[in-house]
Amino acid sequence: MEYRVLGKTGLRVSTVGFGGSEVGYQAVAQKTVDKILNTAIDAGINVIDTAECYADGEALIGKAISKRRAEVVLMTKCGHAPLGSASERAAGYATPDWEPAMLARSIERSLKNLRTDHVDVIQFHSPPLATLKDGRVIEVLRKARERGQARFVGCSIDSDDAVYAVESGAFDTIQISVSIADQEAIDSVLPKAVARGMGVIVKRPIANAAWRHGKQPPGDWYTRPYWDRLRKLDYDFLKRGVEDAAAVALRFTLGTAGVTTAIVGTTRPERIAQNIAHAGAGPLPPSEYEAIRARWRAVAPADWTGQR
Repeated sequence: MEYRVLGKTGLRVSTVGFGGSEVGYQAVAQKTVDKILNTAIDAGINVIDTAECYADGEALIGKAISKRRAEVVLMTKCGHAPLGSASERAAGYATPDWEPAMLARSIERSLKNLRTDHVDVIQFHSPPLATLKDGRVIEVLRKARERGQARFVGCSIDSDDAVYAVESGAFDTIQISVSIADQEAIDSVLPKAVARGMGVIVKRPIANAAWRHGKQPPGDWYTRPYWDRLRKLDYDFLKRGVEDAAAVALRFTLGTAGVTTAIVGTTRPERIAQNIAHAGAGPLPPSEYEAIRARWRAVAPADWTGQR
């Protein structure tokens, strides 16, 4: 497993991390989450990223790593609190709420769910630009850091709002979409983040593996935009098979300048070893990487902005 330093935080993180949205939204059984995360940690993955709005994801992860907290770099997000009923949580329903008192309570709930007294990075979860400009809201994260509830603060965000977040100087890390189907940030955000010493965490680094649906469009809003884009991009490597495509996609993202770690979600323990193997193959040959970039430049319209 390769490790990199997460910008000015100094945290040593695995290049492949674990994203917790799927285990929460898909109501994965606790024993399966236990197996996934213990397999990941045993293999050297030390980055775990989640959010309070991922249904019961925080609680599942908190229980799974309760005896191994010191071995991981734990990150969560606030700003989209889950709705109250069990059925609503299981469906992943959430509502944006940037009221400072709510955010403070959200952080406290997250720590309880995760069975820890602190997270390594607390992140805003896709805030609107007006929120980023609200000093009262930013102060919530600063106070969380001062109280020891979080070691560092970050923001999960995309497109022009991400540029503002980087240039604001308020955050230690940025979480952003970068993939074969989401390349806007490579030119517009990553160079600015690197120049400021920020750690860059990539979400959806394999574009939700949208190609696995073949010619049949996925029914969910989360994957469909990437499926549509990939149909138009029509990369040659997508014709090699599902696993070959996954390998190229992950190697593309991890080989992009400025990327520190890429968080990949899964509900299947065997995927952990596969993701590590793909990443272990190293960056794509420069010619293959540049061919993917060139295809994007030739095909992508201006409205193919970062997917939140």
